[in-house]
Amino acid sequence: MAAEQGPEAVVRKEEGKEEEQEQVVNPWEVSAGKGGIDYDKLVDQFGCQRLDDALVDRVARLTGRPPHCFLRRGLFFAHRDFNDILDLYEKGEKFYLYTGRGPSSESLHLGHLIPFMFTKYLQEAFKVPLVIQLTDDEKFYWKNLTIEESKRLARENAKDIIACGFDVERTFIFTDFGYVGGAFYENMARVARCVTYNKAVGIFGFSPEDHIGKCTFPPVQAVPSFPSSFPHLFAGQDQLRCLIPCAIDQDPYFRMTRDVAPRIGYQKPSLIESRFFPALQGENTKMSASDANSAIYVTDSAKQIKTKVNKYAFSGGQDSIELHRKLGANLDVDVPIKYLNFFLEDDEELEHIKKEYKEGRMLTGEVKQRLIAVLSEIVARHQRARAQVTEEMVDAFMAVRPLPNMFS
Repeated sequence: MAAEQGPEAVVRKEEGKEEEQEQVVNPWEVSAGKGGIDYDKLVDQFGCQRLDDALVDRVARLTGRPPHCFLRRGLFFAHRDFNDILDLYEKGEKFYLYTGRGPSSESLHLGHLIPFMFTKYLQEAFKVPLVIQLTDDEKFYWKNLTIEESKRLARENAKDIIACGFDVERTFIFTDFGYVGGAFYENMARVARCVTYNKAVGIFGFSPEDHIGKCTFPPVQAVPSFPSSFPHLFAGQDQLRCLIPCAIDQDPYFRMTRDVAPRIGYQKPSLIESRFFPALQGENTKMSASDANSAIYVTDSAKQIKTKVNKYAFSGGQDSIELHRKLGANLDVDVPIKYLNFFLEDDEELEHIKKEYKEGRMLTGEVKQRLIAVLSEIVARHQRARAQVTEEMVDAFMAVRPLPNMFS
């Protein structure tokens, strides 16, 4: 979506009394000034809570396993009522997970993998069911795609999602064009009647030039938060709680959902929200499927990964070796360090690299070489898993069927 932002979707950064470039964060656009995304202001603006060490420690205690590196490194950093989900779980009650993907490209890039990698961890740690929404209708509305192409891309993206290792006995993947109807559509109607057009404009920034398809979409993304939208899974469990792992740019949808839920007799969904995976060029925007050189794709070869990292990954190192040895690197802007923060699992190695690089003993080229090795292995592993995904497997995940062992 173009820069058609409502007041709730825009955060401004200020330095002293001078206003810098607007920070734009909404479901369709993420951009900021040279300083990158100001997450503190974003949390204040959206009204969510910071995910603190006490909650991370509690996850480890309740699940009996180490917290995911995304948690312990603060990459999933904000939440809405995640503590309520943990309270329920501690009492022996269950919940379900909901996440999704807007299929606008042939394959996923690494930024798209983040919520699925984390959701897989949550599914395994808490042993709960998961619904994954593929919003092929959204991409038809917002991108220059035909319905047929949107549906095809959704199915191709489903193969990449399945390759992340989800449990078919606990996972239901659906496309909006394929599933919306019945109880799901009834919930959409309930949500839509509770949200005025002015409220939708305030949340999503719709303009008079937008076609009405865009205005009708938010309830579609809202109602997977309600278990009654899936009667084949959750019949008679209308008050089952839902936890949504997502990037923080999706928060506007669920602020709306949480406002409406009590008015139509449902529980508010809880959220656990991540930082953005930055573009190779820097943290003033997120990695984008529309710019091939901003992203590492799961289809990239080892050679392509090496070229992209060496050529495009923004460095916080100094202009000369002599100066770098003296001053060290600026880790706050260094993209290879940020990527290693997501994908290098060894905490001790990561801290060693940060220390050596910051103090000038390690050079940019050395850090990039380590990143290339890490990303090449992750992508190669994904490609091997993706090659094993058959059309029959996709059909199995998308079949509308009960999941009798989903809580076991």
